[in-house]
Amino acid sequence: MREDALLPIGKIVGTHGTKGYLKVYSYAESVDSFAVGKELTLSREGEPVATFRIESARVHKRIILLVLEGIASIGAAKEWVGCEICIDNASLPQPEEGSYYWHQIIGLEVFTVDNRRLGRVAEIFPTGSNDVYVVREGKREVLIPAIDSVVVDIDLEHNFLRVDLPEGLED
Repeated sequence: MREDALLPIGKIVGTHGTKGYLKVYSYAESVDSFAVGKELTLSREGEPVATFRIESARVHKRIILLVLEGIASIGAAKEWVGCEICIDNASLPQPEEGSYYWHQIIGLEVFTVDNRRLGRVAEIFPTGSNDVYVVREGKREVLIPAIDSVVVDIDLEHNFLRVDLPEGLED
């Protein structure tokens, strides 16, 4: 992914009330991605269509209620339902040493320590104690725990990660 690319962080799934509040399903782990004053780009079918500044955001029944500058009525809000909410990838803070954003990991090729190709990281899901990388190659799927003893190398420059599979995950 290019460093200046737009990164989807949520989707507008409806409206709330009559004052232009947007109901947002967030892809981000925390509401911090929706900080007051931050600029967001709304896109349709992957194409940016408008940029707005956040006036307020709060969690409400497993969604985020978002207020954007310039959207002050239910009619104006309805126009944006279905749009993805994106931020500029370059605006993200650098992750701590040894930490990565999910979008940096998804799509990487996965190899074992003995250089067998397992496939690509197709998705990631959290389990509470650690994330799990879903690696697919055709119809074959391997679930790899994202822990230091298993994921031994992540090379973003060359687009791969290397794993030392625990017994039971080897085929």
